[in-house]
Amino acid sequence: MTDRYLAYLSREHARLDDEIRLESRRPRPDEVLIARLKKLKLALKDQMQTCVSNHARSDRLTA
Repeated sequence: MTDRYLAYLSREHARLDDEIRLESRRPRPDEVLIARLKKLKLALKDQMQTCVSNHARSDRLTA
């Protein structure tokens, strides 16, 4: 389950990165939208780091 969840988070992170890039290229980008997308992207990154950390911790406990 953890690997699939991590893959999902990674895909969402990449999708948000694409959205930020596309919005930034517009003639008049929506800066508020970009800021929201960046916050979501950062939250996903934090979740991915937590997921990896918890996975590594559980591996140490079962080894």
